[in-house]
Amino acid sequence: MATQIQAYVAYGPRVELGNTVQTRQIAEYIASRTSLNRGEIENVLRELNEAITFFTKQGAAVKLEGVGTFTPSINLEGMFDVGFRLDTSIDGALNVPGAFTGNIRNGANIGKTNADLKSIL
Repeated sequence: MATQIQAYVAYGPRVELGNTVQTRQIAEYIASRTSLNRGEIENVLRELNEAITFFTKQGAAVKLEGVGTFTPSINLEGMFDVGFRLDTSIDGALNVPGAFTGNIRNGANIGKTNADLKSIL
């Protein structure tokens, strides 16, 4: 008999991911909406990487309003990591009814319970 986890994996709703948007595409998008050119924006994005690295190495969290917060942490083996907490405005924008324009696999199963999904198997 299938488990609820197996049922969810098989029949749960999933966003069908398109191609990953690269830095160049982001820079072109921003350039089309501002007075900056693509190269300038790419440089700013590279410097943003450097800035986040610089400040998290010092033990500081880095908050980018409208984007999220990067927070350094350490595990028991002494390995450092940076966690990311998404700004709630992004989730809020995604969850406006009708705002999402991508594709959803098993979209008909939105709102069903795990037991409902298990009964499909």
